[in-house]
Amino acid sequence: MRRALIAGCGYLGRAIADLLKVDGWAVEGWTMSPDSARELSIAGFSAHNVDLSSPNDVGVRKSHFDVVIHSASTRGGDADAYRSVYLGGARNLLEAFSGAQFIFVSSTSVYAQTDGAWVTEESPAEPRHETGKILRESEDLVRTNAGIIVRLAGLYGPGRSALLRKFLAGEATIDPSNDRFINQIHRDDAAAAILFLIQREKSNAGIYNLVDNEPVLLSECYRWLANALNQSIPPTAKPTSPRKRGDSNKRVSNEKLRSLGWTPKYPSFADGISKSVLRSSGNSHS
Repeated sequence: MRRALIAGCGYLGRAIADLLKVDGWAVEGWTMSPDSARELSIAGFSAHNVDLSSPNDVGVRKSHFDVVIHSASTRGGDADAYRSVYLGGARNLLEAFSGAQFIFVSSTSVYAQTDGAWVTEESPAEPRHETGKILRESEDLVRTNAGIIVRLAGLYGPGRSALLRKFLAGEATIDPSNDRFINQIHRDDAAAAILFLIQREKSNAGIYNLVDNEPVLLSECYRWLANALNQSIPPTAKPTSPRKRGDSNKRVSNEKLRSLGWTPKYPSFADGISKSVLRSSGNSHS
């Protein structure tokens, strides 16, 4: 039986684990939280509480895996957390499991373009924020080891959407003078894309953008949510605090993945929110 390790088996990682299990894989999941590890065990997965930044923690769990997926998160951590979890974690996993296919979940935040242009995997990825620079350093390490890098757009799905949360909390604002494109992907589409890359017989080493088909202006997104939920459009205002990963305005293309045969179930944020998130939470269109 093929064996997969998901290092960081949280919101996205668990969705990947479920798909791999259905596909006949034996899946082991690692988390930082003992409680999360217990939940994975109850769900039928081999699970362990492991600190990816610790070579000893990773090394003691050394075993044979056909694929290793680094999908851990810092949960909004600072640069030190990024350095430990992403760079340190990737280094420790690559050293311990050198024979496995390696997949690193990065972020489209590494693209720092500000002019609203389309960007592809060939576009410059030169982040100005320290956390983005650490992600790029981690990507370079993975590429040196012939791994796969998936650059994840804003992740949403059942029980999770930063934009919907801000809208419902009354924290959303629209700044007409500084509108920007946002790039999103439904959790289930992200998980399916990673399974798609694993299942391909050809070598997949390289970079892939995990994003839906339709980048949308932030103002349009909030107007759509207001209409869907029969609420007022957010007020016009300037942001009161800088964005954590720096300012950017770009439309991220998924053409590379789609050209290989992958198709998102939810091609736009509106599709995913209306058919998955709002429906699962009991809300509906007005």
